Amino acid sequence: MAKAIEITDANFAEVINSDKPVLVDFWAEWCGPCKMIGPVVEQLANEYEGKAVVAKMDVDMNARVPAQFGIRSIPTLMVFKNGQLVDKVIGAVPKAVLEQKLVAQL
Repeated sequence: MAKAIEITDANFAEVINSDKPVLVDFWAEWCGPCKMIGPVVEQLANEYEGKAVVAKMDVDMNARVPAQFGIRSIPTLMVFKNGQLVDKVIGAVPKAVLEQKLVAQL
Protein backbone atom coordinates (compact mmCIF):
# COMPACT_ATOMS: atom_id res chain seq x y z
CA MET A 1 0.00 0.00 0.00
CA ALA A 2 1.47 3.34 -1.05
CA LYS A 3 1.81 6.09 1.50
CA ALA A 4 2.18 9.83 1.14
CA ILE A 5 5.88 10.70 1.18
CA GLU A 6 7.23 13.05 3.84
CA ILE A 7 9.03 15.97 2.25
CA THR A 8 11.22 18.72 3.68
CA ASP A 9 12.53 22.14 2.68
CA ALA A 10 15.62 20.28 1.42
CA ASN A 11 13.92 17.92 -1.06
CA PHE A 12 10.78 19.94 -1.93
CA ALA A 13 12.02 21.22 -5.32
CA GLU A 14 13.15 17.74 -6.33
CA VAL A 15 9.75 16.21 -5.44
CA ILE A 16 7.57 18.82 -7.18
CA ASN A 17 9.64 18.63 -10.37
CA SER A 18 8.18 15.19 -11.05
CA ASP A 19 6.84 14.27 -14.48
CA LYS A 20 3.61 13.35 -12.64
CA PRO A 21 1.22 15.75 -10.89
CA VAL A 22 2.18 16.31 -7.24
CA LEU A 23 -0.26 16.91 -4.38
CA VAL A 24 1.40 18.41 -1.28
CA ASP A 25 -0.40 18.51 2.05
CA PHE A 26 1.03 21.21 4.34
CA TRP A 27 0.10 20.16 7.88
CA ALA A 28 1.08 20.14 11.56
CA GLU A 29 0.67 17.66 14.41
CA TRP A 30 -1.44 20.07 16.52
CA CYS A 31 -3.88 20.92 13.71
CA GLY A 32 -7.34 19.31 14.09
CA PRO A 33 -8.49 19.76 10.47
CA CYS A 34 -5.10 18.37 9.34
CA LYS A 35 -5.83 15.18 11.28
CA MET A 36 -9.23 14.95 9.58
CA ILE A 37 -7.78 15.23 6.07
CA GLY A 38 -4.69 13.08 6.73
CA PRO A 39 -6.40 9.73 6.04
CA VAL A 40 -7.88 11.15 2.81
CA VAL A 41 -4.40 12.19 1.65
CA GLU A 42 -3.14 8.66 2.42
CA GLN A 43 -6.04 7.13 0.43
CA LEU A 44 -5.17 9.32 -2.57
CA ALA A 45 -1.50 8.29 -2.28
CA ASN A 46 -2.58 4.67 -2.49
CA GLU A 47 -5.21 5.08 -5.24
CA TYR A 48 -2.99 7.21 -7.50
CA GLU A 49 0.25 5.26 -6.99
CA GLY A 50 2.21 5.41 -10.23
CA LYS A 51 -0.03 8.18 -11.64
CA ALA A 52 0.63 11.01 -9.20
CA VAL A 53 2.93 11.86 -6.30
CA VAL A 54 1.27 12.54 -2.96
CA ALA A 55 3.41 14.21 -0.31
CA LYS A 56 3.09 15.80 3.13
CA MET A 57 5.13 18.58 4.67
CA ASP A 58 5.13 19.31 8.40
CA VAL A 59 5.11 23.12 8.61
CA ASP A 60 6.55 23.06 12.14
CA MET A 61 9.65 21.20 10.93
CA ASN A 62 10.01 23.09 7.65
CA ALA A 63 9.61 26.88 7.53
CA ARG A 64 11.19 27.93 4.24
CA VAL A 65 8.78 26.39 1.70
CA PRO A 66 5.56 27.30 3.57
CA ALA A 67 6.88 30.89 3.89
CA GLN A 68 7.78 30.92 0.19
CA PHE A 69 4.16 30.09 -0.70
CA GLY A 70 2.68 32.41 1.94
CA ILE A 71 0.91 29.61 3.79
CA ARG A 72 -0.95 31.07 6.75
CA SER A 73 -3.68 28.47 7.28
CA ILE A 74 -3.34 24.73 7.43
CA PRO A 75 -4.16 22.32 6.06
CA THR A 76 -3.21 23.85 2.73
CA LEU A 77 -3.05 21.42 -0.16
CA MET A 78 -1.26 22.40 -3.35
CA VAL A 79 -1.16 20.69 -6.72
CA PHE A 80 1.98 21.07 -8.82
CA LYS A 81 2.58 20.08 -12.44
CA ASN A 82 6.08 20.21 -13.94
CA GLY A 83 7.27 22.10 -10.85
CA GLN A 84 4.59 24.82 -11.19
CA LEU A 85 1.77 25.48 -8.74
CA VAL A 86 -1.48 24.85 -10.66
CA ASP A 87 -4.10 24.59 -7.93
CA LYS A 88 -4.59 24.89 -4.19
CA VAL A 89 -7.16 24.25 -1.48
CA ILE A 90 -7.16 25.67 2.04
CA GLY A 91 -8.89 23.77 4.82
CA ALA A 92 -10.26 20.27 5.23
CA VAL A 93 -12.29 19.51 2.13
CA PRO A 94 -14.08 16.34 0.98
CA LYS A 95 -11.98 13.71 -0.80
CA ALA A 96 -13.89 14.34 -4.05
CA VAL A 97 -12.61 17.95 -4.16
CA LEU A 98 -8.97 16.88 -3.84
CA GLU A 99 -9.44 14.02 -6.27
CA GLN A 100 -10.97 16.35 -8.87
CA LYS A 101 -8.02 18.75 -8.61
CA LEU A 102 -5.52 15.91 -8.93
CA VAL A 103 -7.33 14.19 -11.82
CA ALA A 104 -7.50 17.51 -13.72
CA GLN A 105 -3.68 17.38 -13.97
CA LEU A 106 -3.32 13.74 -15.07
